[in-house]
Amino acid sequence: MNKRCLIAMSGGVDSATAAILMQDAGYDCIGATMKLIANGGGKCCSLQDINDARDAAWKLGIPHYVLNYTQDFTRHVIEPFIENYEKGETPNPCIECNRHLKFSLLLRRALELEAETLVTGHYAQIEKSGGRWLLKKGIDPEKDQSYVLYMMTQEELSHTVFPLGKFTKAQARNIAAARGLANAQKKESQDICFVDNGDYAAFIESYTGKRSPEGNITDTEGNVLGRHRGLIRYTLGQRRGLGVACNKPVYAAAKNQADNILVVGDESFLYSKSLATCKINLVACENLFQPRRLGIKTRYLQKESYALVEQTGPDTIRVEFEEPQRAITPGQAAVFYDGDVVVGGGTISQENDC
Repeated sequence: MNKRCLIAMSGGVDSATAAILMQDAGYDCIGATMKLIANGGGKCCSLQDINDARDAAWKLGIPHYVLNYTQDFTRHVIEPFIENYEKGETPNPCIECNRHLKFSLLLRRALELEAETLVTGHYAQIEKSGGRWLLKKGIDPEKDQSYVLYMMTQEELSHTVFPLGKFTKAQARNIAAARGLANAQKKESQDICFVDNGDYAAFIESYTGKRSPEGNITDTEGNVLGRHRGLIRYTLGQRRGLGVACNKPVYAAAKNQADNILVVGDESFLYSKSLATCKINLVACENLFQPRRLGIKTRYLQKESYALVEQTGPDTIRVEFEEPQRAITPGQAAVFYDGDVVVGGGTISQENDC
């Protein structure tokens, strides 16, 4: 058995602890940090993060390399993020980074280095059952990251190990501290790594050099209530910062991209019992042409809701929820669960897109 592994080291405690666990399991470990942002800024992949990863690797006595993937990150993550936002969607760039960089380019580099195993610090589990690789939730419900990994293929799963899947975050920190790693108590970033201060609109306008045009805000009957500051500044379900005065609470209920209109309404307008997904990836099975009752997440930190899930085409799935769901957002992922097992997922489509 090939006992060499490539460990994706971000500079945080999770990947460093993953390296410890693989080293203790007898693997010949190589550390690699992906440089994704050209100027070294951002909330992750900064020069400080690279130095933290290098220091952890040095402390553990393993070689460490920095791999420049800035052009790939721009092409596969930043530019699609902007394009989708401008179409009125709310994309999840972490999923695209996993899809195109971690489990594609980095896995390819691991195999080139004759390392049959790619290791990351994700809180999830991989098991093989009946000839098929399964992706499962991590045991720590507060840290489970299976939602952002649903796009993994059978080939990718067969070459990947998530050592932290059976640990809690607190346990991971304790393991790193016991080895004397300086990043054992390092804080983790919660926002998108390439966007400062969570201001997506400012980032998009700065990157493109274009100002998102102002337009009308209307109610659900078409009555004009005010003016918006550019549709990219609003998300479905938003209440604060709408800039309209009403005698009752109103929420961003829809974006009319064609006419550049933000529609606001009562909270009841945010609820829907169905959604459609495109760009699907099934992990636990070959297809879902027979309807199945599954748990669904439409956001990373959301509690699962039950629905009837049915595949409607080679790349489309229709979901009918048992209870109405609030602010289902195009561009986000819908991920399907059977207990702890990730059945698959897809990108939530705008109406009539599929």
